[in-house]
Amino acid sequence: MSEKKNKLVIGVIGADVHAVGIRILDYAFTAAGFDVTNLGVMVSQEEYIAAAIETDADAIVVSSLYGHGELDCRGMRDKCDEAGLSDILLYVGGNIVVGKQNFEDVERRFKDMGFDRAFPPGTPPEETIHWLKVDLGLPEDEPQA
Repeated sequence: MSEKKNKLVIGVIGADVHAVGIRILDYAFTAAGFDVTNLGVMVSQEEYIAAAIETDADAIVVSSLYGHGELDCRGMRDKCDEAGLSDILLYVGGNIVVGKQNFEDVERRFKDMGFDRAFPPGTPPEETIHWLKVDLGLPEDEPQA
């Protein structure tokens, strides 16, 4: 029996209190057919992992706007593995580093930390939705005329 893989845990990591972006993502992901658990702001790695276990999530989507995402995300893949979530998709996006940096370098660092995808500031939700569907093996919607 193949269960539809569409359960997401989303939130804003660390001491970040920027709530608007995560509400937009919640709306967009829900409208795209995902079952979303939005943890809100100031979420610890442990809270993401506990929610992912509780909801049997397929992906964790980490948002950060205050620039400290790189510090806040260190060790998250290891903690997921230790909790039995070695197959969970890990996405991160937003202003995830301090200052202006070449995003290819930033993306490489996050992938080296075990994240499946990293998205730069200003990425439209539709792009993240596209990659979630690809990575989860879900059908893409037909383009609207």
